[in-house]
Amino acid sequence: MKLADKVAIITGAGTGIGEAIAHKFSREGARLALAGLPSDPVDDVAEAIVATGGEAETFRGDLAEEAEARACVEAAVARFGQLNILVNNAGIFIANAETDVYRIEDFDRTVRSNIRTAFLMTKFALPHLQKTRGNILFTGSEAGINGSANFTPYGASKAFLHAFAKGVALEQAKYGVRVNCVCPGAIDTAWTRGPGGPLGLEVQKMIDGMVPLGRRGTPEEMANIFAFLASDEASYVTGALVLADGGVTPAKGMTGESVPEHLRQPPPGTLPLRHSHDGLRGKQVYFAK
Repeated sequence: MKLADKVAIITGAGTGIGEAIAHKFSREGARLALAGLPSDPVDDVAEAIVATGGEAETFRGDLAEEAEARACVEAAVARFGQLNILVNNAGIFIANAETDVYRIEDFDRTVRSNIRTAFLMTKFALPHLQKTRGNILFTGSEAGINGSANFTPYGASKAFLHAFAKGVALEQAKYGVRVNCVCPGAIDTAWTRGPGGPLGLEVQKMIDGMVPLGRRGTPEEMANIFAFLASDEASYVTGALVLADGGVTPAKGMTGESVPEHLRQPPPGTLPLRHSHDGLRGKQVYFAK
């Protein structure tokens, strides 16, 4: 029970990696405030956690709005009496277009969701985290390190989070607050698999061959990393960007194609995930022709 007696806010907790973090943190003993947009299935995730003996409350709102971000933090503290962990996981990946034809409205939506939400939640959570010597985790991306053609604002928004996390880590160390950022690669969610997403079907077919391990990661594999970094076992880790991209960052070429098929299978999952591929539900995705 790595997170026993800890209280965590998880944003973007209804689908994909966020859902997996919620289940993993609960399994490790944390009490949870699960935040998501009104259309996200955060209530379903909370109900599944409560059904297995965990504690989870939900907050549904737009955390890019100052009042709602403040209210989310205040609601969690009022319910549980403290705050130990903030997971800034909320974000969107909603367009595929070269920069000169990338729509300004999609740029604004990306910056608002991926950057403004994380800033506001961090700002309002810090006074409470200072009291508990807590920690903050961000969901970054290998795209924020390597860049990504056709999704340049998305990669740039993640690069902001990387720098922001490191800066907050340096600033808050004197209060005993740790700050780290997990940088996933292609994870098996709605963003990388299936029609209607920001990646074309032909690109989706190529993903596994581009990853040295020969496959996408799973939300549960990402959740395991978040749970370690949130725990006291990571007490000497702060200001870190933790790459979890299957080796994409140092790779050159289609190295994954050389991996035998039996080694491409992900480990069997243990979390009762229902919404790994629901992250784009109700969201407009733009794909330049």
